[in-house]
Amino acid sequence: MTRWILIFGTLFAIAFPAIAAPASGAEPIDFVHEIVPVLKSHCVRCHGGEESKGGFSLNTRALFLEGEAALPGEPQTSRFLELIGSDDPDDQMPPKDFARVPKKEQELLARWVREGMKWDAGFSFAADRYEPPLEPRRPELPPAVDGRPNPIDRILDAHLRETATPPPETLGDAAFYRRLSYDLIGLPPSPEALEAFCDDPSPRKRDALVERLLARDVAYAEHWMTFWNDLLRNAYSGTGFIDGGRKQITGWLYKALLENKAYDRFVRELISPTPASEGFIRGIKWRGEVNASQQREIQFSQSISQVFLGINMKCASCHDSFIDRWTLDEAYGLAAVYAQEPLQINRCDKPTGRTATPAWIFPELGQLDPNAEQPQRLTQLADLMTHPDNGRLARTIVNRLWHRMMGRGIVHPVDAMQTQPWNADLLDYLAVHLVDNDYDLKATLRLIATSAAYQSRAAVIEEPQASEYRGPLVKRMTAEQYLDSIWSLADTWPEPDKHAFERDGRQQGGQLAAVLEVSEANEWGDRPLRSVFTPPSSLQRILGRPSREQVVAERPTRVTTLEAITLANGDALANHLNRVADEISKGPSDDPAGLVERTYLALLSRRPTVSERSIAIDLLGDRPTQPSIADFLWLVVMLPEFHYIH
Repeated sequence: MTRWILIFGTLFAIAFPAIAAPASGAEPIDFVHEIVPVLKSHCVRCHGGEESKGGFSLNTRALFLEGEAALPGEPQTSRFLELIGSDDPDDQMPPKDFARVPKKEQELLARWVREGMKWDAGFSFAADRYEPPLEPRRPELPPAVDGRPNPIDRILDAHLRETATPPPETLGDAAFYRRLSYDLIGLPPSPEALEAFCDDPSPRKRDALVERLLARDVAYAEHWMTFWNDLLRNAYSGTGFIDGGRKQITGWLYKALLENKAYDRFVRELISPTPASEGFIRGIKWRGEVNASQQREIQFSQSISQVFLGINMKCASCHDSFIDRWTLDEAYGLAAVYAQEPLQINRCDKPTGRTATPAWIFPELGQLDPNAEQPQRLTQLADLMTHPDNGRLARTIVNRLWHRMMGRGIVHPVDAMQTQPWNADLLDYLAVHLVDNDYDLKATLRLIATSAAYQSRAAVIEEPQASEYRGPLVKRMTAEQYLDSIWSLADTWPEPDKHAFERDGRQQGGQLAAVLEVSEANEWGDRPLRSVFTPPSSLQRILGRPSREQVVAERPTRVTTLEAITLANGDALANHLNRVADEISKGPSDDPAGLVERTYLALLSRRPTVSERSIAIDLLGDRPTQPSIADFLWLVVMLPEFHYIH
């Protein structure tokens, strides 16, 4: 053994002579002035700031030491020094396309390690990070101008003045009705309702329309099921699971939306659940071995952080986060709240030998009892999540609603609530308004929808800057809105599968049965079967409906090449249009102009132009047939104007 130590020491002395024979009387290493410049020049571009190539970050001393890349006092076994000194192009660091670390600087780094890797307190290579406030804040509202008293407009009018941005123009009545109807109930207005609204001379008709649509409880609930199914991973349709994948919460969720359950109660019943609502925190039980970050307990930590607080715990589930302040211990501490047996902490899927202690991530609001039984811990966690001083809860949901209504979050992306908002006063006001109104989500939607800001023309901005606001943005229809619009044209809604009610929650019958259990009706009857309750078809997947293996806060905003090809040439869309055309062809066939007019009003909320009417009538002929009607419908639904909500 002694012989091998001598040989290794000799070889190491050749590679790092300064370490084997340090200069006598040398001054201690000056970390900031000697080490930081070397690391910045050669290492930080790949392993600092938001970069962590190979899972290695040197932003802080603690991150630098993880994985034994560096061992204070042991330069001979510090992996990063070995890579810096290597001549192997496939192994050396920096990589072969970058300049090598000069020998003198290698010697300096080795000496720094030998001396214990001194690191000045508080120093980090990470950029200064915005830390959002935790407690609620009630901003002072600017004075109203130009007859716009809505608090949103008071804040945004001041913002536009400060940024020297001209206010957007007001949206026309028909376009406003279409936007509002899709945003609140997920359906286009009927031609009759649209014409009546446009002909109404009342100055308060827009406010009245907002109230009428919000009062359509069933349509509202069925539309917002899509939003919450994505966020809560409900109606899961992926693969690779056992025991049914995810326990469905459709019945509980539908009833909560139908009754407009207060959001704080909504959250409490998901975190400290009833049997009807427990599917969310149970996560997915995957088939076979999975990595540690996909354990159900870790899914719990990730999901409740992301959905309710806009916090990304996925990175922190493997190691201390490289993108924000959350640590591995915090992610596991939250996971341990759900665990029913000791939870071992793994770093990058390797055991650390430590056990997680159940803990809440904002101890300044209080803490739970780590020794309590799991149900009690969940109740305590629900109390902390909905604590009056937890402003993060309200800010996160109103930001999601703003994004849904306006096309972009006040904090963007909506799952990155550690990011500075482009207007903190607007975000904070919406949050306290929600709490003031007893966590009534419809109250927030009402406030947004009745603002001049929401009722403005959509801005056309390819890539909005973080602080840029010029009005609402154009939004892409969801897959559910797209299909429901087509089916509503001639009432060609799918027929419920009467024999499928006993099937499991992944199937159409399970979805319907769950809704019927909480519905006053004991059968579906003549009620439209909206696409949110149907199994995901290939067309819906192409249009962006996710399998929900992960929490989905934002669906794709652009049409892909695959989608365009499928819509243009595939049977998926053609079959739906043929069914609609079949139904229309059963009616009077001597009024092609009337058919064109009604279709444009029903799908686009406007009348066709002279040119569009002429082309459509030529296509339909004097007596429209089923094939010509199907071709005409395809022509309309392929318009970008149909795919997007302006």
